[in-house]
Amino acid sequence: MGRPNYQIGDMIVLKSGFTRTAKAEKRCRISSILPNDHGHVQYRVQFDAENFERRITEADIDTGETPSRGSVEAAVKSDGAEPWLKFSSIRTGK
Repeated sequence: MGRPNYQIGDMIVLKSGFTRTAKAEKRCRISSILPNDHGHVQYRVQFDAENFERRITEADIDTGETPSRGSVEAAVKSDGAEPWLKFSSIRTGK
């Protein structure tokens, strides 16, 4: 319970009822990870349509709808794409 399962920049889905309306968008992006509060991981999240951030706990995240961190990384690696910047190819002069 004490370790964050998500990282900054991850898209998550909140449980129903948290956004107060049934039609409201439930997907948001994690903007920062806050210190634990009595053993519960806290996140600061922001919806695309809002200009402010909300504080949520890990219990507010719908884990059934949110893709796990491992499946997102596996999907990125499986497409064969390489990073646009390769540090091994950078040469520095003396």
